[in-house]
Amino acid sequence: MLPEALIVVLGVVLIVEGMPWFLSPRGTKRMLSELSQLNDNALRVVGLVFMLAGLLLVYFVKG
Repeated sequence: MLPEALIVVLGVVLIVEGMPWFLSPRGTKRMLSELSQLNDNALRVVGLVFMLAGLLLVYFVKG
């Protein structure tokens, strides 16, 4: 069960990560250009916020 669930999760992550590139490649490139201008600490904070949001989502769904 666990390997199958991990493969499903990986598939969903790939779908979500690929959507911006498919739906708006120009906008995605522009966003990446703007992100490259941020300092490392700001990017770390953004990454931390996303990780915590994901952790909370999993916690509330799986209880």
